[in-house]
Amino acid sequence: MTAEPASPPAAIRVDLGAVFVSLELSKSIWLVTSLSPGSEKMSRHSVPGGDLPALLACLNLLREKAEAREGRLYPVIVIEEAGLDGFWIHRALEAEDWITSHVVDAASIAVSRRHRRAKTDRIDGETLVRTLMAWMRSEPRVCSMVRVPAVDDEDRRRIGRERKSLIEERKRHVNRIKGLLFSVGVRGYEPTRRDRRECLDELRTGDGRPLPAHLKAQLSRELDRFELVNEQIKAVETERDAQCAKVDGTAPQVARRQTR
Repeated sequence: MTAEPASPPAAIRVDLGAVFVSLELSKSIWLVTSLSPGSEKMSRHSVPGGDLPALLACLNLLREKAEAREGRLYPVIVIEEAGLDGFWIHRALEAEDWITSHVVDAASIAVSRRHRRAKTDRIDGETLVRTLMAWMRSEPRVCSMVRVPAVDDEDRRRIGRERKSLIEERKRHVNRIKGLLFSVGVRGYEPTRRDRRECLDELRTGDGRPLPAHLKAQLSRELDRFELVNEQIKAVETERDAQCAKVDGTAPQVARRQTR
């Protein structure tokens, strides 16, 4: 078996009239890969993670270098993956009149199964730039761009997401309590009942003994957490109902009465 020699990357000539930039965002470092008009090689830079002024200065420097080389001031087109940073960086870039920002769904970018290579920042940055250029040329199915919601729309969605998370947390507490009791032979206890505290005091193990003191204390603390989550779910649902009433102009209770 012989290894094929690594071929140098093909030269690229940019004629779309813009500086194309990809951002790879991590907590500590933001990697900037760019391809400018009149250049045949991609350049790579890094700025501290979270330093928006440094990022804007880097993008502006790329723009100025392209102007010095071509005698024309080009816009900057940026692509970044949807990730933990959310959309605040996209919105900050879009606020600049010389920057156009796009957020891509990374899972939609095609990867060659035959020529897989190790994941490195350089490979990913170049791939994003090439994907952006292909998307700007309207090549079909090259990737899927994320539709960035408005700030108010994104904030409204948090209520439903928080409620879903709290309900899952409540389920975990219920299962934990039942599991602890099952380990000592207790079945049929329902933490969701209103008299759960009273029922806990009356429980006996499978061999007829009172619950051990430390187990009972642990169960009591689990019930504390369960009740706290219950209160938070009620608060979130109250906020959700108020929001629905504000949008619809009718309280949910009134709407239900009218449909009867």
